Amino acid sequence: MVQTTNRFFDEVGRLMNDAAGVAQGVRREFDTLLRAQADRFMRDMDLVKREEFEAVKEMAQLAREENEALKARIAALEAKLGGSPIVTPPPGASPTTMAAATDAPTSPESFPPTA
Repeated sequence: MVQTTNRFFDEVGRLMNDAAGVAQGVRREFDTLLRAQADRFMRDMDLVKREEFEAVKEMAQLAREENEALKARIAALEAKLGGSPIVTPPPGASPTTMAAATDAPTSPESFPPTA
């Protein structure tokens, strides 16, 4: 009888080892599937990579600096000419509303041509 009990426990032990191996395999498959789904989800979201973001951020900063330099240059040229800044009317504005808002002359010649 001792022989039968040992054989039973050996079989149960082998079964447990096989079950543990299967569980590990299922876990690896699940991890692989989850990673693939996460990668696909991130690609579908059309996210920007960090390097691209930093490059665009730097370009925007350079554009702001250039814009400020151009504003200063325009202000210096306007001061040199001794005139007030040129005001362009918004679309649909009449000469009288522009004159009231900016103290600009109301003659039609002072407005740029409209398209």
